[in-house]
Amino acid sequence: MLIYIVEDEERIRELESYALEKNDFEVMSFENSVEFYKALGIRLPDLILLDIMLPGDDGLTILKKLRNNTVYENIPVIIISAKDTELDRVKGLDLGADDYMCKPFGVMEMVSRVKARLRGSSKNTDGQITFEKLTISEKTRDVTTEGRTIELTYKEFELLKMFMENPRIVLRRDDILDRIWGHDSTGRTLDVHIRTLRAKLGECGRYIVTVRNVGYKLDKDE
Repeated sequence: MLIYIVEDEERIRELESYALEKNDFEVMSFENSVEFYKALGIRLPDLILLDIMLPGDDGLTILKKLRNNTVYENIPVIIISAKDTELDRVKGLDLGADDYMCKPFGVMEMVSRVKARLRGSSKNTDGQITFEKLTISEKTRDVTTEGRTIELTYKEFELLKMFMENPRIVLRRDDILDRIWGHDSTGRTLDVHIRTLRAKLGECGRYIVTVRNVGYKLDKDE
């Protein structure tokens, strides 16, 4: 599978390329939007790793153009950026990024997130993501299980969406808190939301598995 990296820092570009190539991905990297657009017109990648602060068009401008073009709109995009405030993450995700990682990042985690996107969390063109008996819609923010609609709060939906976008991957507590609540949050906040989410999901609540001393993952019964 082909991964495009758009990153102006050579050291980071090389680190990402090396890690992905070691995991048998084909990689093409670009330091600016001009070269990226040229390559995009020749061959479509399976996934794009995108920095925000770039010469020429910045990452958010690139993301907007991708999501507004029917040829490119369904290519998974993971933003990897030094801009790490909650507002930055929300803006990137609202513009259509499939995931958002902050620098500095763990290389193994980056590869895991790439693999999760590519093995698909069963996202279709309507923005629906399915895992076993659970389905969520990014467009309508509906959550259904076996035809039954479940009412979730904004944070509960975002939490479930994060799990469903990363099936079978262990998500660390700090990463979940950082992505969903930002820096002003505590572990108790997460625990309460997990408990409530499991209860609302009923039988499907068992898919949210606690990984002792690490975090949580979305998985089938073990």
